[in-house]
Amino acid sequence: MGAVTVERRVEWSDTDAAGHHHFSAIQRWAEAAEAELLRSLDLDSLFGRIPRVHFSADYLSRLWFGEQVRIELRVDKVGTSSLHYSFTVYGPAGVAAEGRMSVVHSPSTQSAPWPDQVRQKLMEGTCA
Repeated sequence: MGAVTVERRVEWSDTDAAGHHHFSAIQRWAEAAEAELLRSLDLDSLFGRIPRVHFSADYLSRLWFGEQVRIELRVDKVGTSSLHYSFTVYGPAGVAAEGRMSVVHSPSTQSAPWPDQVRQKLMEGTCA
């Protein structure tokens, strides 16, 4: 299955009033990893055609301003028209968050099956 690893730094705008990462930063980083995966597989034409239908995350440790984070995103399952990812966010102390995200292929106003070449790239592609 397709996978990607990206690195980011916790920016000031990623933090909340308590000084550590805001919960929404995890979602943005997972989506940034997804974008990198799709670009690397030459599937950036899917942008705007794959709305989110599910996102969940478990927050396991805090990340602080300036820390380096690594996000690993994996394709877990390619359904008829759905795509299920799992992701792990690592900070200096290890796993900071992990979760799942699902999208649906919707090239118009309804879901539609993945084209065969897209399905193949999602299932086989990997980038670092």
